[in-house]
Amino acid sequence: MSAGTELWLIRHGETEWSLSGKHTSRTDIGLTEHGRKRAEELREYLAGRPFDRVLVSPMVRARTTCAIAGYGDVAVVEEGLREWDYGVFEGQTTAEIRAEVPDWSVWKNEIVGGETVEQVGERADRVIARALASGGDLGRVALFAHAHILRILAARWLGLAADGGRLFTLGTGSVSVLGWERETRVVERWNRGFEG
Repeated sequence: MSAGTELWLIRHGETEWSLSGKHTSRTDIGLTEHGRKRAEELREYLAGRPFDRVLVSPMVRARTTCAIAGYGDVAVVEEGLREWDYGVFEGQTTAEIRAEVPDWSVWKNEIVGGETVEQVGERADRVIARALASGGDLGRVALFAHAHILRILAARWLGLAADGGRLFTLGTGSVSVLGWERETRVVERWNRGFEG
């Protein structure tokens, strides 16, 4: 394990469903034009920054963001970075779900036909272990993925329960960095977005 390795969490650009607030996990949809613009801004922001490893969700929205940002040729698909499987709630907004289940929250209610928050946390733990194992001389690993898995990954990085991901928010096309203060895992930067 490579203590000192930073994890750069990069959320994919906007999709039609992220724009409308629909829960999107296994539905494989592409970026909007604005989402592609955000990915271009990521390319400018990252400016070809080298990473020891680049891991990307298998979903097209994450892979496209990664490619436009300039890392498609070096990225390795990481199944553990798939978004939380929302089961029967796939494609629905929170407001639509609450019309049937008042006060519903992805963080506290059963996800029928999908994953529990704890299962997503276990996936996040495995991704963290792989990322730390692949940290090298540069001490940086990039993870291109989705809002909930990255929020849960941040919670697990800090030693919180998986549902601690509810304490974080991530905009589309954002960059966050998890790192260290001496031997303690910390959030170095969070939810760096772009204007426009």
